[in-house]
Amino acid sequence: MNAEATGMRRRRKEARPQELTAAALSLFVEKGFAATRLDEIAARAGVSKGTLYLYFDSKEALFKAVIAEGVIPAIEAGEAMLAESADDPVSLLRSFLQSWWTMIGNTELGGIPKLMMSEAGNFPDTARYYDEAVIQRGLALLRKVVQRGIDGGIFRPVDPALIGTLLVAPLVHLATWNHSFASCCNHGIDAQAYVDAHIDLALNGLAVRTTEYGTRS
Repeated sequence: MNAEATGMRRRRKEARPQELTAAALSLFVEKGFAATRLDEIAARAGVSKGTLYLYFDSKEALFKAVIAEGVIPAIEAGEAMLAESADDPVSLLRSFLQSWWTMIGNTELGGIPKLMMSEAGNFPDTARYYDEAVIQRGLALLRKVVQRGIDGGIFRPVDPALIGTLLVAPLVHLATWNHSFASCCNHGIDAQAYVDAHIDLALNGLAVRTTEYGTRS
């Protein structure tokens, strides 16, 4: 076997975990977590079930790998933005919401929230992992940027924890719609226009305003 063939085989072997997580994501979104079998994931990835077990010992491990590869990098990008743009909460909040949609909501990963909402009760350990690794970490970012806007006099006084949930909920709804009703009841929703309108409403709703009596609210 020549060196080129050996190199191709090595790259193929190294790529297999990513191929398995990609196959798992597709099947989880298509069929649900409970209905997806490990042999189906292996078949879609083009490997044997035995090969799959070399990397992952369960569907739960595969799910965690899907989150680690696909979702956590988006959260880490948000944390980096928070560290680099502390003085501009308006641009930061806009970037957070748009980035969530671009990197998660408008991709195959956007099917994960629907999956978790429908199957969390049957897989509580997996749901707790997702809550801790994704939901709470993401909400913490939103709370921090809202609080910075309040502290800087840019955003009006609100409950950052409550507002953080309200900021992301419409985007989760849109992603869930796209992975459910849109397949049969597509009402021509322009996803980017929806995201833009949501961001506009959110920023205007948070902005400090001067009333006709000259007070700030």
